[in-house]
Amino acid sequence: MKTYQINKFTNWDDIPIINIDIPYLETPSNITASAQIAWDDRAILLHLSTTEQQTRAEERGELAAPCKDSCLEFFICPMENDKRYLNIEFNSLGTLFFGIGSSVDTLTRLIIPDGYISTLEPQINKYIDGWEIFYKLPFDFIRRFFPDFEVKDGKTVRANCYKCADLSEPPHYLSWSEVDREHFTFHRPENFGTMTFKG
Repeated sequence: MKTYQINKFTNWDDIPIINIDIPYLETPSNITASAQIAWDDRAILLHLSTTEQQTRAEERGELAAPCKDSCLEFFICPMENDKRYLNIEFNSLGTLFFGIGSSVDTLTRLIIPDGYISTLEPQINKYIDGWEIFYKLPFDFIRRFFPDFEVKDGKTVRANCYKCADLSEPPHYLSWSEVDREHFTFHRPENFGTMTFKG
């Protein structure tokens, strides 16, 4: 199981990089992805990026499926003894999928109004050969679903980072912590890595 240290934020140059580099289902080697995760007194801070020759970006609206497009994803189990995880997916248009559950079969999509999405403060930069997103996951937002969630030095959570694109040419799938290949789905909290807050 992979591990990562979530440092207190100073600047992004000081935050360790997560390589989202485990491929599935004949994903081509020229598609890469990475992440950086930090925290401050109010939120988990995320920076995810991808390099790819073609970025599919067609899904829009509250009921869209950004995983059909070039999509960067972060899944987190905030509480040690709770199997539920938050499922956060963005495409390069800023289309959001937000879900909560303990497996793909129990996952519930929650509709986050456009005005509230601004709470996550998504900032997207697009490039010829890919894109990146910065956003925040406020502690108060997490506590709407996990009321006892608190962050302090040494706290451990389980999480994973993904890159996918169901309808791109070719489709591709990458993860940070490896998931079960025989019954392939990203929705396997038992395969999440361990992340520890430091600072």
